[in-house]
Amino acid sequence: MDADKQGFLRSDRSLIQTIGRAARNENGKVIMYADVISEAMKKAIDETSRRRSIQEKYNKDHNIVPTTIVKEVKEAISNTQEEEKIETKKYSKKELNDMIVRLEIEMKEAAKKLDFERATELRDVIFELKGLK
Repeated sequence: MDADKQGFLRSDRSLIQTIGRAARNENGKVIMYADVISEAMKKAIDETSRRRSIQEKYNKDHNIVPTTIVKEVKEAISNTQEEEKIETKKYSKKELNDMIVRLEIEMKEAAKKLDFERATELRDVIFELKGLK
């Protein structure tokens, strides 16, 4: 990453977030390329060092050995019941509009419940339905 460039993605907050994401992996590494150390880089490096020392002390005190979290890869999101229904039947414009409204409500409910995977599935189905209009 060109860390010394100025802008939104190179602010100290963005750099800290990028470094933090890499730190979640056992062998994660961030390499910042720069001609000079910008103020944002200095802040991000200092904050990362501060957080790392706190985390290392905590890990030592509680006998924790950090490891990368391994999650099961779920089935392809595109294999939803709604998409299967779409493929097997032709719909009128009114039926499509009604279905889109119903799915948008369901999508917003899923997002409120912080079920973002479901909300994303529904959003994709809605896009597909809008393409059929």
